[in-house]
Amino acid sequence: MKRTSTLLALVILLSLALSACGGGAAEYVCDDAIGCVDVAPDEPVHIAWMLTVTGATAFLGEDSVGGVEIAVDDRGGELLGHEILLTGEDSGCSPEGAQTAATKVSADPTVLGVIGTNCSSAMTAAMSTISGAGLSILSPSNTAPALTLDGETWQPGYFRVCHTDLFQGAVAAQFAYNELGARTLATIHDGSPYADQLQAVMAGEFERLGGTVTFKGAVNIGDTDMRTILTSVAADPPDVLYFPIFEPEGPFIIQQVSEIAGLENMTLIGADGLLVDSFPENSGANAEGMYLSGPYVTGAAYDEFLAKWETKFGGVPPSGFHAFAYDATNILLDAIEAVAVVDDDGTIHVGRQALRDAITGTSMTGLSGKVDCADKEFAVGLSHGDCATGEALGVFQITSAEIDAGNWPPEVIYTP
Repeated sequence: MKRTSTLLALVILLSLALSACGGGAAEYVCDDAIGCVDVAPDEPVHIAWMLTVTGATAFLGEDSVGGVEIAVDDRGGELLGHEILLTGEDSGCSPEGAQTAATKVSADPTVLGVIGTNCSSAMTAAMSTISGAGLSILSPSNTAPALTLDGETWQPGYFRVCHTDLFQGAVAAQFAYNELGARTLATIHDGSPYADQLQAVMAGEFERLGGTVTFKGAVNIGDTDMRTILTSVAADPPDVLYFPIFEPEGPFIIQQVSEIAGLENMTLIGADGLLVDSFPENSGANAEGMYLSGPYVTGAAYDEFLAKWETKFGGVPPSGFHAFAYDATNILLDAIEAVAVVDDDGTIHVGRQALRDAITGTSMTGLSGKVDCADKEFAVGLSHGDCATGEALGVFQITSAEIDAGNWPPEVIYTP
């Protein structure tokens, strides 16, 4: 009996000693296929953005950053009892800027996920770096179809919450053919993945409907004299000129189109790259009556968001992608919360592949409408990471109120 009592006492003492030094709790072991991020009890949950916040396309980044910040504010700046740390890198709207930003973000092992980029050309350049680092990135405004198509640009970890231009190009073509009665079309792009792929989708759908494409051409980013390409368009004047490009090239086309004989009755249609509050003033009187396709969000929740924007920043958002940035941030934070393993002391462990899987499984109603990030089958192939369903799209018309009086946004005159 004495020996048994002694052994029992030793077991009890050993158990107490292990408990005192933390040995009573099982130690977390990461078995995620691409690794884990550990967040200590006193450390923040770190998410980053890669957006264009300087130069001619800064309106896109400012619009998206605002949506991200309001989403974080709506959670009280916290997740799982930890402060949310939000940092950012200016990716610009260029391959070079995006690669630099991606290298910086990928080098920080504390980053759990990323919101970005704005421009499709930037994401095309950053894709391999971000994916190779095991990060998940959600874009509020990349729309080039190739970014999510299997066998093209897409790589694991990339998602977008805005529409693919497989939706936007079709909407523009259907509006031109069915609503305007256009039967001939010319297109101009700027060589970027966004503009080139969007005009190709629009032209293809226009032809499918029965229309004829009379001209396809391109300008260079930085060009200011558009008379040569407009003269080529005028060789066989179309009913519609479609140019899904950005400022400042878009306004130069609009300003100079009236100088070219034969284009007096041609209708101008742009896309979401020009759906920005500086565009009407920069384009001038020739912009009156033209059309822009782009994001269209409505509803009580969106009205509440706009009230928060007014309180936080003043005025209205400068572009059309803020709702997608808001939804992207919530998808990321919800996915982190869903897969996190939380220790008794508050330490958080997040598996990077588990996070990607959770985002892929997301199905919800967001500020921008129905969101479903599961794989989708389009006529051109399988897409991965396309979360938008194409609901939040419309066609806007520029009037003198936007050009002369600073009204923004313009009125929506068509929705699919």
